[in-house]
Amino acid sequence: MKAALSSLLTSKSLSLHHSPSSLSRSIFHSKFLSTPPISLYPKHHANSTNFSRIHTAFAPIMAASYKPEQARAPPALPLPTPPLTKFKIGLCQISVTPDKPRNIAHARKAIEEAASKGAQLVLLPEIWNSPYSNDCFPVYAEDIDAGGDASPSTAMLSEVSRLLKITIVGGSIPERSGDRVYNTCCVFGTNGELKAKHRKVHLFDIDIPGKITFIESKTLTAGETPTIVDTDVGRIGIGICYDLRFQELAMIYAARGAHLLCYPGAFNMTTGPLHWELLQRARAADNQLYVATCSPARDAGAGYVAWGHSTLVGPFGEVLATTEHEEAIIIAEVDYSLIELRRTNLPLLKQRRGDLYQLVDVQRLNSQ
Repeated sequence: MKAALSSLLTSKSLSLHHSPSSLSRSIFHSKFLSTPPISLYPKHHANSTNFSRIHTAFAPIMAASYKPEQARAPPALPLPTPPLTKFKIGLCQISVTPDKPRNIAHARKAIEEAASKGAQLVLLPEIWNSPYSNDCFPVYAEDIDAGGDASPSTAMLSEVSRLLKITIVGGSIPERSGDRVYNTCCVFGTNGELKAKHRKVHLFDIDIPGKITFIESKTLTAGETPTIVDTDVGRIGIGICYDLRFQELAMIYAARGAHLLCYPGAFNMTTGPLHWELLQRARAADNQLYVATCSPARDAGAGYVAWGHSTLVGPFGEVLATTEHEEAIIIAEVDYSLIELRRTNLPLLKQRRGDLYQLVDVQRLNSQ
């Protein structure tokens, strides 16, 4: 029976253009099966045992043809064992002003408050040391690689992460490198070391007539690489704001074994109400991992008005913690054991169709 079914399922006579109903008829009304044909509902047939055997025969045939390990190239990495299973994350939704020293001091105070409430990982917003404006980006930009006085914002993040022994995903700031300016997120470890630097790879060039026009590429240069980093609170994939819209980046991070995706962002009053939470939940549910976002607090008088609503989403796409648009510090628990639970409950990793599609991680592929 198995051999007959295998021959039937791989036969060229089963056209790709068959409808589901005609495909069912092709399989179940075949001369290879008993006559009269077995009902799709075994309780209506006298011999339900035959149906069970046929159903069991289909499973390994179909599973083998799916080739889920080939749906990612190179193959997805196994989820690493994190340094800890549970910890608290702090999302610092803070106000931003034209006063850069004030912004730096204010961010530091928020980080210290989050740490005092038990946060071992703290996330800041996108462009927290400068107004969100093409005119301001070059003026407020810092030379992160030079450090010290050339980058007072990251010097503060390094110092406070070391003193408080916490991991900081430092939102983003304008970065000057040579004659280019980037929108850059720095990740600092518990010893104050700069562990990773992510330059926003998808620039926010948008034109919705009568609503919002912003062309980030007028002053900023796009980053050239995904960024994933191992920290004391697990493996983290980094994106900045508009990066959230591109599911391929999140899928690459998941295939590299990320536990958590962090997106400092500043969605606006047009796209924020529609897409901010939707995209976070989609990235989390698609990849079955945690997603954390952090926005600046809303300033209705600013040239660019942020939506706010910083959020933590769990691996089932559930909103675990969020806020409105005012200044707020959100403290929430991350429990990585839920990732394995959800992936067991809903085994997407084993059900991908590597025979039909493939996501290529170009950077990993080229490094092999």
